[in-house]
Amino acid sequence: MKILIDIGHPGHVHLFRNFVKVMQDKGHEFLFTCREKEFEIELLKAAGFNYVSFGKKYNSTTGKIWGLLKFDILEVIQGLKFKPDVLMSHGSPYAAHAAAILQKPHISLEDSGNWEQIKIYLPFTKAVLTPDVLFEDLGPKQVRYNSYHELAYLHPKYFESNATHHSILNIDEEKEYVVLRFVSWNASHDKGQTGFTSHEKEQIVNYLDSKYEVFISSESELPEKYEKFKIKIAPEDMHEVLSGATFFVGEGATMAAEAGVLGTPSIYVNSIRRAYNEDQEKYGLVYNFQNGKGVLEKIKELESLPNLKEAFRERLQKLLIDKIDLTAFMVWYVEHFPESQHTMKANPNYDLNFK
Repeated sequence: MKILIDIGHPGHVHLFRNFVKVMQDKGHEFLFTCREKEFEIELLKAAGFNYVSFGKKYNSTTGKIWGLLKFDILEVIQGLKFKPDVLMSHGSPYAAHAAAILQKPHISLEDSGNWEQIKIYLPFTKAVLTPDVLFEDLGPKQVRYNSYHELAYLHPKYFESNATHHSILNIDEEKEYVVLRFVSWNASHDKGQTGFTSHEKEQIVNYLDSKYEVFISSESELPEKYEKFKIKIAPEDMHEVLSGATFFVGEGATMAAEAGVLGTPSIYVNSIRRAYNEDQEKYGLVYNFQNGKGVLEKIKELESLPNLKEAFRERLQKLLIDKIDLTAFMVWYVEHFPESQHTMKANPNYDLNFK
């Protein structure tokens, strides 16, 4: 089987990485397409995957409209060259539109519930795989499974810390550190949304800097006063660093969820609700805030807990017992598609075979 996967975010490389490696071992062939967006290409290179870059993405409204046409055409061209049997993505309109033109099925994964994108790709998509906690009802094409995207690559079956986080960061072994994440607010789903105010950022950074080594990951250029905190590591090392952090604080839903499934105390600050972050809060792994109010108090509360990391690792074990191995489920689903779609419709709990 030949499968073309379009990547729209660095996290999508992680999402598909283990699925692709398992499928490659079974003899299947893959090609990735992407744009130049914050480490996508570096991650694809690090994983050793074949890819084609379509160049820089567009941030303005006019640019995004032009980009939709341009990247659709480029995706079709790559499809004609590669001749895939299936196209896959995390909600990519380019992959969906190309699949329709090439008369091949498009299988999407979705966990953001961003209707601005969904309404563009859903009519051209055969199936949409979503966590069962996703708020949105996407209709008869939706297949719900009991897991999160982050468990496709951070499940203990696929990821184990090698305790090199301090050496990666070039800090003393006994030094505690925290990871912060600021988003750029340029994505279509970010319009009208909020996270930290400038004052709240400064307050949080100053407090944490007085007690820990602080490392900031940011989608956009950092103000000069924060430049000294900018994390400077290979993108493929981020999960090792997250696993060793005392806690994570940030506006990025994906990194908040990643910290959660690594057993690192996680604080998510964004007015956009994410179902998987809220589900993780039920396990006591992620704390969700609509804005920066109360975040510093939550940090101080976490600091007062005895054996903080050990307590969170115990909470994580409860989550892992409940959730399935998403990578194993994806392999079964794609290899047996479209029969797998009928199986899941007839028996919605069939995914529990992949615990």
